[in-house]
Amino acid sequence: MVMRWWTRLRCRTRPVGDAGMTTAEYAVGTLAACALAAVLYKVVTSGAVSAALQALIEKALHAAF
Repeated sequence: MVMRWWTRLRCRTRPVGDAGMTTAEYAVGTLAACALAAVLYKVVTSGAVSAALQALIEKALHAAF
């Protein structure tokens, strides 16, 4: 009786469908992450953002306490 109860409980809590990603999904996810990293790199290294970051760092370093 306990074994039947345990089996029913395990079947109810077991996930339905695929539990993880397949190889193709990993490949698409990795490609998307690399593309996002490339876009962020281009944005951060652009002239306007680079100048703004440099101005922010200089302002922080020359702040009076």
